[in-house]
Amino acid sequence: MLAKHGVVISGLGRFTSHSPSSSTVLRRQQFLVRALCGSNSKIHRPKLIRAMSSTSEADAESVLRTVTPSLDPKRHKGQAGKIAVIGGCREYTGAPYFAAISALKIGADLSHVFCTKDAAPVIKSYSPELIVHPVLEESYSISHYSEESQREVQERVLGEVDKWMERFDCLVIGPGLGRDPFLLECVSKIMSLAKKSNVPFVVDGDGLFLVTNSIDLVKSYPLAVLTPNVNEYKRLVQKVLNCEVDEQNAEDQLRSLAKQIGGVTILRKGKSDLISNGETVKSVSIYGSPRRCGGQGDILSGSVAVFLSWAQQLKSGPESGSENPAMLGCIAASGLLRKAASLAFAKHKRSTLTSDIIECLGESLEEICPAS
Repeated sequence: MLAKHGVVISGLGRFTSHSPSSSTVLRRQQFLVRALCGSNSKIHRPKLIRAMSSTSEADAESVLRTVTPSLDPKRHKGQAGKIAVIGGCREYTGAPYFAAISALKIGADLSHVFCTKDAAPVIKSYSPELIVHPVLEESYSISHYSEESQREVQERVLGEVDKWMERFDCLVIGPGLGRDPFLLECVSKIMSLAKKSNVPFVVDGDGLFLVTNSIDLVKSYPLAVLTPNVNEYKRLVQKVLNCEVDEQNAEDQLRSLAKQIGGVTILRKGKSDLISNGETVKSVSIYGSPRRCGGQGDILSGSVAVFLSWAQQLKSGPESGSENPAMLGCIAASGLLRKAASLAFAKHKRSTLTSDIIECLGESLEEICPAS
């Protein structure tokens, strides 16, 4: 059908014309494609996702249009996503905030943070939009307890989290978590609770430190997503594959790593983000920014949680397909963060901060998926 208009779509999103190119012709072609494949078109959504598999480079914008739900006044609070961040200790309060507020900025209805008591007042002060639970404990606060009392504290922590578990569409585990032994042990049990309830979770930051040392926490759980940076990925490869990172065969090695962990989805952050569930590998290279301020990984983890939950809803609906919701969530989140980072850099250049990128999330999503 598109060929009649002189347009060929190659790999979804690459436009060429049989007639001499010009800016006017290109704009018309792009308008035509948006009209035919817009975010409100239910007919074309499954076709868009299927076409994604034709090339290693994913069409992130098409995936964003596919998984982002339209705003419907008939929906009630919570149906657009309920996200929880497990992280935040006395040293690190910014990371859980970045992840949780990013989820809200993208369109989740509710965002919770489960953190330590020392971190809670600080995180609460950042924004009244977040629901903060000061339930986690660190070793220093219970070091004078008996072993039995420490077990009771752990059971209390797990009980506080477990009573909320079934309400969440996705967890983000690790931002600002720290490496306190007692805290990590509690979080490992929280992950087990999530798996029992079939709640998806995204593991980032110190959550990856925990997982690298205890691979069984995520092994063979298809609703787990790992989002390692360069160093975290290196440690995963060394631990699981018992070798060094091979940049010459990066896609094959990533596929092998994800497969070895039992089909979890891994989003390897880099100049081009690489994503694999052990079967396929996709890359996202669009947009991006040369400014590498800390905290962008926290934005990404919160974004993956939202888009994964939306992709899960899409899969259970009338437009259900065989596409992996975790893969779709990672592709969408990667594309949106890169666009927001690019927009923030255009405005602020060297002074760009993570908070500037967060403020550009809504504008960036609106350009791709207009609300009206």
